[in-house]
Amino acid sequence: MYLNAHSYYSLRWGTLSPEELARAAKDKGVEALVLTDINNTSCAFQFIRACQDQRIKPVLGIEFRRDHRLLYIGIARNNEGWYQLCKFLTDHSLEQTLLPDEAPALTDTFFVYEQNTRPLNTLQAHEYIGIRPTAVHQLFGADLLTLPNKLVILSPITFLNHDGYRIHQLLRAIDLNTLVTKLPPETIAHAEEQFYTPSELHTFYQLYPQIIHNTKQLLDSCSIDLPSSLKNNRQTFTGSKNGDFALLQKLSFAGLRQRYGAGHSAATQRVEKELKMINQLDFCCYFLITWDIIRYAASQGYHHIGRGSGANSIVAYCLRITDVEPLELDLYFERFINEYRSSPPDFDIDFSWDERDDVTDYIFKRYGREHTALLATYSTFKYKAAIREVAKAMGLAKADIDQIILEPNATEKHHHWAKYVFRYAAQIQGFPNHLSIHAGGVIISERSLHYHTALRLMPKGFPVTHFDMYGAEDLHFHKYDVLSQRGLGHIKDAVVLIKKNQGKAIDVHDLDRIKNDKNVRSKLRGGHCIGCFYIESPAMRGLLSKLKCEDYVHLVAASSIIRPGVAKSGMMREYIKRFHDPAQVKYLHPVFEKHLGETFGVMVYQEDVLKILYHFAGITLGEADVIRRLMKGWNNKPEALVNLEQKYFRNCVARGYSENLAKEVWRQIRSFSGYSFCKAHSASFAAESFQSLYLKTYFPIEFMVAVINNFGGFYRTEYYVHEARMAGANIHAPCINQSLHLTHLKGKEVYLGFIHLHQLQKKVIQQILLERQLRGAFQSLADFSKRVIISGEQLDILIRINAFRFTGKTKYELMWEKNAVSSNRSKNLKTDTLFLDADHNYPLPILEEGSFDQTFDEIELLGFPIRSPFDLLHPGTPTGLLAKGLKDNINRIVQIVGYYVCRKDVRTVNKRHMYFGTWLDREGHFFDTVHFPNSLEASPFRGRGCYKITGKVVLDFGFPSVEVRKMERLPFIKDERY
Repeated sequence: MYLNAHSYYSLRWGTLSPEELARAAKDKGVEALVLTDINNTSCAFQFIRACQDQRIKPVLGIEFRRDHRLLYIGIARNNEGWYQLCKFLTDHSLEQTLLPDEAPALTDTFFVYEQNTRPLNTLQAHEYIGIRPTAVHQLFGADLLTLPNKLVILSPITFLNHDGYRIHQLLRAIDLNTLVTKLPPETIAHAEEQFYTPSELHTFYQLYPQIIHNTKQLLDSCSIDLPSSLKNNRQTFTGSKNGDFALLQKLSFAGLRQRYGAGHSAATQRVEKELKMINQLDFCCYFLITWDIIRYAASQGYHHIGRGSGANSIVAYCLRITDVEPLELDLYFERFINEYRSSPPDFDIDFSWDERDDVTDYIFKRYGREHTALLATYSTFKYKAAIREVAKAMGLAKADIDQIILEPNATEKHHHWAKYVFRYAAQIQGFPNHLSIHAGGVIISERSLHYHTALRLMPKGFPVTHFDMYGAEDLHFHKYDVLSQRGLGHIKDAVVLIKKNQGKAIDVHDLDRIKNDKNVRSKLRGGHCIGCFYIESPAMRGLLSKLKCEDYVHLVAASSIIRPGVAKSGMMREYIKRFHDPAQVKYLHPVFEKHLGETFGVMVYQEDVLKILYHFAGITLGEADVIRRLMKGWNNKPEALVNLEQKYFRNCVARGYSENLAKEVWRQIRSFSGYSFCKAHSASFAAESFQSLYLKTYFPIEFMVAVINNFGGFYRTEYYVHEARMAGANIHAPCINQSLHLTHLKGKEVYLGFIHLHQLQKKVIQQILLERQLRGAFQSLADFSKRVIISGEQLDILIRINAFRFTGKTKYELMWEKNAVSSNRSKNLKTDTLFLDADHNYPLPILEEGSFDQTFDEIELLGFPIRSPFDLLHPGTPTGLLAKGLKDNINRIVQIVGYYVCRKDVRTVNKRHMYFGTWLDREGHFFDTVHFPNSLEASPFRGRGCYKITGKVVLDFGFPSVEVRKMERLPFIKDERY
């Protein structure tokens, strides 16, 4: 009798999770329930599973709405009907057409219309009229009774009670960006759309038993089940399972010979072992599709990085899906795939940010749009955002809202409605708010995806499923993570620039040569990594210096222990300590020394858990991976973990270990759960870091220009420009005749791109470049003004940045000339002149630029000065110590002048703020500071600029920094432009 239930995936409408719906149905004695979310199919499988848990019959449908208007409710008779409904909704999304007023004729579905929305004489066999409980009394003598077999109960479920109705109203107000009191009636649910009991519904319709009978008959004829199985994935690549295995074998052994040469027995045995497991678990097609994606990318010249747990596989290495050699790093395949793994594996494949979409497009065209989709992700209401949104909907002023959020416990300062704001915000916290696209997840199905979900067209033109990655996992879909990152753009563009600027072809895939290059290792050891993927942050550069890291293995470790969980646990510091004094390391057992020797007995990686459980306690690698994955469930141990824990201790007894030793090893494994990281993932990052560092070592200017043009690094553009200057580049402001849209270089001359003039319009940039291409360089300001349509304000930007410096005129002279040019141009645009005016040469006043006018203009227009910011300090400003002198002044109080780069905010154990600062000295070299809470309160940061810093120099494992006692921002010289 319940044909129209909404979950909170009826976005900003429904108030109940699928599980809450099912539990409420159970509590009320309901036997069957139809989920009909509004234009959404996100939680279909979740709802079915929730209903099955409560022994309720689930039925699926969709409520179709257009501009808040209910058109009809579609109910699937069976799986084919669900396919038809999903395809119908998908087609209108992909074709960007409006849903029609009348439902389509779909053979395996029912459609229910609201009363008075469809002429009775047009009803088809599968169509019904829904009668609401409040409308039953209007049926007496109505025309509807002439078609008693076409009437069904329509008792929508949107909330459970009046409190739920208030939440619904707030969600609608949030959706429409209005006040609850101003909601138009047609945009909200009726107040009676609560969950009535079966007996209450029988009471409503007792005079019309035919309506009850029709509704039951409709429900009885429906049956739905969405299978959760690996069979949901595309089953073969070649057309048969045997063909897939044969092809995977051939490709793997061909790659084996290319990677290792002939006769490498260890690699051969590992390939054979992995192939057996891959075939046994039916993952051949998954590997081949991933290989196919990589093959296409390579054919287009795209560079990629294969990372994640997939890099544990030697088959993936032989297929060139990854460049991580698993034997070198002692990586275990079972971390990626094993016989106990219930969730599908996934490869993370990174492409350059400007190439990823083309690879995605290939996947859609290769495997078909009805079988391929991106995964959705859902943005949910966070608590503070919920407070703000609820308060706005209730009509509170911004000042009142800010006060509630700023001081949530200061109730005496709150608006008198604040208690209701907190109450309702807490209830909508975690509700899905809007659908977006997963970072790169793609699924490829065997049957049409419409058997599982409807699809929605996203702005980039790719369809996305309605369920997210967790829904995909529930249905056992393989996920192909086709991701993008700026680091690969740096590498790709640098290689192109090197070829163009120096005529050299660079192979960044020869990782063995790159990892063993002594100059690259020297850069790494010194932490000179600005611009390099994953290793450029102040914390990472400091860690590299402390570790004197110069090889691949230790960079892999550094890439793991830099993560917040490791640092917080104290294991990062313990690792550094052991690195500097390995002779003092005491291993718990010889197994630890043998298998954790490279990390000095510290469990840094997830793979370390597998090693210890396997070699120390005799737990199989597959079982060890189960323990690893269940480690986060210590407070509520699943039965599988309890059984494996018991097996661990039994094995320890059998091996003669003392109880204390067995317990200590188990404790370490247990504590490890808070900061585990995949070693193969770190290895992939480290490989890319080496590639970046190689390019920076030998081609620093080209590399830094590539970093500048890809944006998205750890630092602001200013500091990458600075790094290029330190590498010997001559930096030029944008120039009308030299600059392009992006930054480019000629030899060592680097011309900043027009894109860095944030106020310069894109259409102006396009005109400038097109005119130059078609008619050559500009000869003068007058020539430019004739050829480019540009407003006075936009021309001001170009003059102020000195883009017309080729004319030899000062900016003030050009500003004067601009007025004359603009005036003549305005006249010419209005009408042709009959008689030419005689030229008049009026004497100009002497217009001189100040010494720093250009620099101040650069700060305003580019966001940073091209020259050193220290040049802007007043003459006589104390110079102080330089960064290179810090190590000579350990434990001394020094004074140093620094130009602010960035800072990291952390909290002490007492929840007080402190900072780690990063600066440039007068010579352009980086140094670091520590700002403890007391010092920070006395000398706070006051924005960007140069600061005089007084503090104590401390040395931490060979890395110097300044513990700040006092800090003051230094004023720049007077800006004489005004």
